[in-house]
Amino acid sequence: MANGQVKEARASVKYTRMSANKARFVLNQIRGLHVDEARRVLAFSKRGAAADIAKVLDSAIANAENNMNADPDDLVVAQCWADEGPTLQRFRPRAQGRAYRIRKRTTHITVVVEERE
Repeated sequence: MANGQVKEARASVKYTRMSANKARFVLNQIRGLHVDEARRVLAFSKRGAAADIAKVLDSAIANAENNMNADPDDLVVAQCWADEGPTLQRFRPRAQGRAYRIRKRTTHITVVVEERE
């Protein structure tokens, strides 16, 4: 981290089949944590989004190690967010010829890790 330069690596997954709000709930729990602590939180979370977010976190850590030669013991989850992706529109048949809309939501999840002592 010479010259005030911050080493950061990011990883993202797009078009994940879950609501962005459900992903944000889990992301809020790991933001700012050391990566080992974040992995622990995700491993014991009962939320379905935790498995996908754990994969993105592992990818960001691997990017930091391979691309920036960062030490994984110094990595912290600096930023993480979930943006809404396109919504798939489906219809459920109802009585008397009606149809109710079913929204199958997708989300784009991004995790940024940076090196801190």
